[in-house]
Amino acid sequence: MIDRRRLLATAAGVAGLATLPPMAFAAQSNEDARLDALLTRQFEQGLDDAPQQATSLGLDVGERAEQRGRLNDRSLASAEAERTEARDRLAALQAIDEAALSADGRLSYDVLMFQREVAAASADFDWHTADGWRRTPYVVSQINGAYVDVPSFLDTIHPVKTAEDADAFIDRLSAFPDALDGDTERSRHHAGMGVIAPDFILDTALGQLMALRDQPGAEQAMIRSLARKMSEAGIGGDHVARAEAMFDGPVRQALNRQIEALQIQRADAVHDAGIGRLPDGDAYYALNLKAYTTTTSTAAEIHQLGLEQVADIQAQADELLRGEGYTQGSVADRMAGLRSEARFVFANTDAGRADLLTYVNAEMDRVRARTPEVFARVPPSQFLVNRVPPAIEAGAPGGYAQGGSLDGARPGIYFINLKDTADWPRWTLKTLTYHEAAPGHLFEGALALQSADLPLYRKTVGFSAYGEGWGLYAERLADELGMYEGDPFGRIGYLESFLFRACRLVVDTGLHSKGWSREQAVRYMAENLGDPNQTEIDRYCSAPGQACSYKMGEIAITGLREELKAGANFDLKRFHSAVLDGGRMPLTVLDRRVRAAFA
Repeated sequence: MIDRRRLLATAAGVAGLATLPPMAFAAQSNEDARLDALLTRQFEQGLDDAPQQATSLGLDVGERAEQRGRLNDRSLASAEAERTEARDRLAALQAIDEAALSADGRLSYDVLMFQREVAAASADFDWHTADGWRRTPYVVSQINGAYVDVPSFLDTIHPVKTAEDADAFIDRLSAFPDALDGDTERSRHHAGMGVIAPDFILDTALGQLMALRDQPGAEQAMIRSLARKMSEAGIGGDHVARAEAMFDGPVRQALNRQIEALQIQRADAVHDAGIGRLPDGDAYYALNLKAYTTTTSTAAEIHQLGLEQVADIQAQADELLRGEGYTQGSVADRMAGLRSEARFVFANTDAGRADLLTYVNAEMDRVRARTPEVFARVPPSQFLVNRVPPAIEAGAPGGYAQGGSLDGARPGIYFINLKDTADWPRWTLKTLTYHEAAPGHLFEGALALQSADLPLYRKTVGFSAYGEGWGLYAERLADELGMYEGDPFGRIGYLESFLFRACRLVVDTGLHSKGWSREQAVRYMAENLGDPNQTEIDRYCSAPGQACSYKMGEIAITGLREELKAGANFDLKRFHSAVLDGGRMPLTVLDRRVRAAFA
């Protein structure tokens, strides 16, 4: 087993941190003011290049109002400029005299220094693509690209409350072909360097692209959303007809160009799943592990940790299953059997999907009512549950969260993939809800965004090990709150979720550092979890290292809590405040900050 202290070791840039007290975020020295001005300026410059993020945060108003009609620039030239900017941002931050910073300033310095170092190191890989949470060699895959992001963005995030908003929707839809062409251009460029997605990734992406292309504009969810929002706001105009014509014309033509480019790449694609086959693939994977886990744990260490975690969680699950009369076969066999039991499965119909969403909403309300028992601060904003758009559900994760706006006016949304309701037997849904909604991602994200103490550049920074680690910790906390009392199968679902994340440690490192095939990874999941989920394996192939962040983060948070509980002054609400009130950060920075709160 990897020692937790060792697991939390990070790169030299944060290794020498002083003990950090809780933050007030007020500048306490001239160097603090200089740092704050620099980070604010860098944040604003980044937002200049990210109009979609400006809208997501609710900042596309006033001087930024024109951004409401623009999409992010996805061209090759923009990607090359971003690499230069990443190096410049790091150099500017390195010019700060860290020794002259207050403890408050040092926290911001250390959090952003880790991010800047990773971004600058990533710039050394000409084919690296940063697309939201996805760090990937592949510009277009089954999980990323404008064809995935823009329709969902226009459907769920772009506001349509005024005629100007509707005009901006049309402007953004008219920019969609350029966004698609930018992805196509970069994908061709990467292919020229020998970076082509595996054949099975391209097959799924092509299927989704064709499904999007072949659906008439009048049936597109984003255009239906425009029509509904205009009607609700009493907005007149021919925007819907224009949007339909735009999709059926220029957008479809750009989709055809992208499909053609990927079909050409498909002819040269191989079936090898891992990125070790790519130029400098091993170095890239090591960097992705650092970025996603915020540790220096090696692939070999993470793989071994995963094997140990799988064995431990299987033993716990075996005991629970035996208690319910399931005694025959392996843990994986028994869980696979549970998945197919008719009593747990919602009908795979529109009515069945509606029943499933009703169940999830009720569970979300139930757990939110309990959160004041263990949190000093709870977000007032609303959370919603939506189905993953059918056009992208073939390659999309099983569930994911989309944060709300800074002011809480636009609620956070928890998306669930309902391509087949059999993927979500009832006994798995509680845990998914606690992870994605409350007290997990939407809860944690809303607290950060709505904090009165955090500066914007800290509210919006993201670290996968922190965020996903918290999501998995939230599942454990829900169990401790008694959310599974009287529901033994719900508790089995909770352990299955932990087992799933432990298997990810093994599979992700197996694929990208041990030369595992896609089929070997699928087989491992089937033999140890009872769920040969090919979609999940394909996700790990497209975002190398990300799957390791969940369990690595949870181990760090839970281990720290258990260690501090031995102290006389431990309080659970206080612990949660120490973890959450400073916003997202690398695990070592988090460890030192929380320890300081109990010193």
